[in-house]
Amino acid sequence: MEKATVVVIGGGATGVGILRDLAMRGVDVMLVEKQDLVNGASSRYHGLLHSGGRYAVKDQEAARECIEENMILRKIGRSCVEASGGMFVRLDSDDPDYEQQWVQGCKDSGIEATPITLAKAFELEPLLSKHVVSAYLVPDAAIDGFRMSWQNVDSAKRYGGRVKTYTEVVGVIKENNEVHGIKIRDYFTGEEYEIGCDILVNAAGGWAGKVAELAELEVGVQPDKGTLIAFNQRITNHVVNRLHKSSDGDIFVPHGSITILGTTSMSVPSAEDTSTSREEVEHLLSIGEMTFENLRNYRMLRAFAGSRPLYMPPGGASGRGASRGFAIVDHEKQDGLKGMFTIVGGKFTTYRLMAERMADQVCAKLGNKEKCRTAEEPLVPEVSEEAKKAARKYFPAYGTDLAATRLGPERFARVTETLARDPEKRELLCECENVTRGEVEEMAKELSSFRINDIRRRTRLGMGTCQANFCALRSASVFAKVGRDEAARDSLGQMKEFLQGRWKGIRPVLLGRTIREMEMTRALYELSFNVNGGEKE
Repeated sequence: MEKATVVVIGGGATGVGILRDLAMRGVDVMLVEKQDLVNGASSRYHGLLHSGGRYAVKDQEAARECIEENMILRKIGRSCVEASGGMFVRLDSDDPDYEQQWVQGCKDSGIEATPITLAKAFELEPLLSKHVVSAYLVPDAAIDGFRMSWQNVDSAKRYGGRVKTYTEVVGVIKENNEVHGIKIRDYFTGEEYEIGCDILVNAAGGWAGKVAELAELEVGVQPDKGTLIAFNQRITNHVVNRLHKSSDGDIFVPHGSITILGTTSMSVPSAEDTSTSREEVEHLLSIGEMTFENLRNYRMLRAFAGSRPLYMPPGGASGRGASRGFAIVDHEKQDGLKGMFTIVGGKFTTYRLMAERMADQVCAKLGNKEKCRTAEEPLVPEVSEEAKKAARKYFPAYGTDLAATRLGPERFARVTETLARDPEKRELLCECENVTRGEVEEMAKELSSFRINDIRRRTRLGMGTCQANFCALRSASVFAKVGRDEAARDSLGQMKEFLQGRWKGIRPVLLGRTIREMEMTRALYELSFNVNGGEKE
């Protein structure tokens, strides 16, 4: 039987953070995830690195955690953070008393909130509504959840951490009220086998309650669905928050060349529910256009949704009334089952802190005295300026820096060498995100790449303004040639799956220019390439 001292269930931000923390303390640790990493809430959000301003009135402990972790993540994950800065704006329809509470809350929480004149606000954000009556600058930022999580894994591997993706936990092995391991199922082959462990950490997010049930335990987790809209332009320069009591549709986050508006809050029965609807889109637009009045003039790329795993202690509130804090349950103390913990709740901005607190408790059980070092050591070394300068003659314009941040030094060096050796590998498969054929081939060969979507999450292939119109065909062809798994040979199936993933998010925003863009996609793939063989799907 394969064994690890600690097994972590769940490949979201919290799970990979625990993996890295324990590996750095010298613990033999393995993470298992039922699909690809970061497929749940850790990637299905607006990508906001909170300053804490959003929680300054309601939850000052969460606000302080956010500002402290905000500064740490900027330091250890520089290539994942876009330090755009943030702006809180109050409209003439918003409660002026709340503004005073917010200013005091920021001061008490250690968040620098700098008041600016309206003239300055409109200079920085020219598209703001003329109904804005006050504005403040705060240290918000944007963060790439995919990249941050994979860099945690890369860091953990350097210290011996192990990861198994597409591996679902189907049972917990226990005897005499003590955990001895897990039973897992391979997603592709259906093979079931066992992994032994001394300690099991349930970090499955919205699925934490279901994992607990496998050990005949009960953990209260309420999936809370949030829907977001991605626009094809950078509407704002800063992260823009509405200065009022937290509600739907009041945050705009610029990411690269696009902007994300979110989010809603809706309790749902299952974390698997990532559906979106035309009604939710209209709801977000109607609120968002109060802050940016010309919002409907922009083309919507897609809508998407994720579920926050809110911890529900007995008698706790739900929805926006529930705490955004986190909880750690030692099941030996609570339920008499030795060797199992559950961690649930929290937010992406505080994932590292959550991992540290969890690792502290695990190490205490193991007698491990090593201190946490995750706040000091960068996730991955940065690509040197010399290496980027030498690579610029092989990469497309504007593509060198993007590739360097996506790949890290070792992969970037290999891709540069490939592009230098073979000019055909310089071909752009994705023009929107400047992704070369050489980069796609590099990621396709990795053991964690089973589908094109796995490569997408690593490279941003297909996530730009055309939403895979052109790169779906190209990437399926390349994946079929160099992918290590037999499933990669099914280029038509891979391409259709890739396109269907994009289509799911496009369907709720089919209006205006989005319809014209979608018709072009349909013409390309159904009429020119006949991907459905003339049959309707």
